[in-house]
Amino acid sequence: MESSVNKKRTGSKGGRPKAPIKRDWHLTVMCNIVEKKTIQGNAKRARTNVSVYLRQLGLNGRVKVKTLPKEVLQFTGKLNHMAANLNQIAKKRNKGEDLNTLDRALLNQEVRGLQTLVKEVKTYLE
Repeated sequence: MESSVNKKRTGSKGGRPKAPIKRDWHLTVMCNIVEKKTIQGNAKRARTNVSVYLRQLGLNGRVKVKTLPKEVLQFTGKLNHMAANLNQIAKKRNKGEDLNTLDRALLNQEVRGLQTLVKEVKTYLE
């Protein structure tokens, strides 16, 4: 039996990959409180942090605003709701409890909902 201390790791150790060019230089921007709040607000509206916002603005002259389509946001909400329902049912089953009629109906409804979502995703990607 091998000890886990003596085992050598082979391959990648995992984690976040190294950046091709490391950003290790700092710039300091002097501004007043109103300008600071304006910059922070603009960065928040662009759905990014201040550092990325100012870098894009300085290099490109504009900032690309990250947006998700409404369908994607609705899809995410539906999946989160279904996951919560299925998690409750799984907890009950893992405790050894039998499903009552309401739980079975809910489970069937979630299965039908997932089938509908799969069809919607397929048509959206085609």
